[in-house]
Amino acid sequence: MSERPVHAVVRPPGDALFDLIGLALRGDGPAVLPLDPELPGPALRAVLAALRPTHLVTPEGTRPLPDGVPADPRTAVIIATSGSTGTPKGVELTAEALIASASASLRRLGAGPGERWLCCLPPSHVSGLQVLVRSLLSGSRPLIHPRFSPAEVAASGADHVSLVPTQLRRLIDHGARLSRFRTVLLGGAAAPPGLVAEAGTRVVTTYGMSETCGGCVYDGVPLDGVEVTAGDGGPGDGEARAAGGRIRIRGPVLFSGYRLRPGSAASNLEGGWYVTSDVGEIREGRLRVLGRADDVINTGGRKVAAGPVAGVLAGHPAVRDAVVMGRPHPEWGEEVVAVVVPADPGAPPSLGELRAAVKETLPGYAAPRALEVLDRLPLLPNGKHDLVAIRRNIFGFASKKDDS
Repeated sequence: MSERPVHAVVRPPGDALFDLIGLALRGDGPAVLPLDPELPGPALRAVLAALRPTHLVTPEGTRPLPDGVPADPRTAVIIATSGSTGTPKGVELTAEALIASASASLRRLGAGPGERWLCCLPPSHVSGLQVLVRSLLSGSRPLIHPRFSPAEVAASGADHVSLVPTQLRRLIDHGARLSRFRTVLLGGAAAPPGLVAEAGTRVVTTYGMSETCGGCVYDGVPLDGVEVTAGDGGPGDGEARAAGGRIRIRGPVLFSGYRLRPGSAASNLEGGWYVTSDVGEIREGRLRVLGRADDVINTGGRKVAAGPVAGVLAGHPAVRDAVVMGRPHPEWGEEVVAVVVPADPGAPPSLGELRAAVKETLPGYAAPRALEVLDRLPLLPNGKHDLVAIRRNIFGFASKKDDS
């Protein structure tokens, strides 16, 4: 096959998409670009214009698109991701990479042939897509829920399920008996303190991104064949613990490039290592993710990773959810700002309480200097906090690098 058609699939998740993914992995069909069927018209047109698929697949049928560009014959799936820029970008994944990832996942989990997976994450995101790939390798058809419903998930009868922390929280609040699942894979965002223990069943936390075919580090340990490095620091190095170093990943699960951007993968690769946008540390053989590199706050010449601070805040009994951001400051360069959702709206925590909690485990300069209280934190479709929306709503600008 000298070139491969690209079918943008804009239809509710179900058996039709599952079968298309199967054909793509076997090399018997087109490359698949799964898109959210609920994308607003302008957003859908922007993705189609940027990624230029050859065909559009909707519930009404399949039709060719003008100016479509075929894919490399090795490309099986393209995942559309905007990252932090908002510009549509297509992550190209080969069948070999997807199968390597799913096979290693099944081995690590001890998931056997015929066991059923529940897909209640969007297949347009790599976490949902990989549920379909694991099902294909398991020789079973997945249970696919177009929308997340705690009651329907609890009653699904599936052996394994992949969730984001917000979904797990809703299941626990619903009173779902999660021990019915052999495994709950939890990824997409950091789990708030105590959430995993509260689930009362086997929860495996994952770390990865579209460029690594999804989760490639389980409970801090890389999957078979995957290597991970990160910035380190000695036990007494407080600033290393607060800021960490860039996480790098190598192995058969890596993407092959970005759609219609020749040579673009090379800018993220160093000697075969994929350089992520995250910072972390490895201690006792386990990776600890501290946050995104662009979320490192430079305050008074000290570097603070937002993730560990947010983790401390989220574990405070008066806080239900939290993020931490940097805001321009005339004296400090940036100040650390806590944005929290109180556990009791009538009794929000004080800035003093939160500063004291952070200082118990992190350097004093990591403690927030300002507090913003919201009734909820907006989320992206993949369950992560929508940091762009939060910055815009709180600070009036989308990025801490923008002018305020």
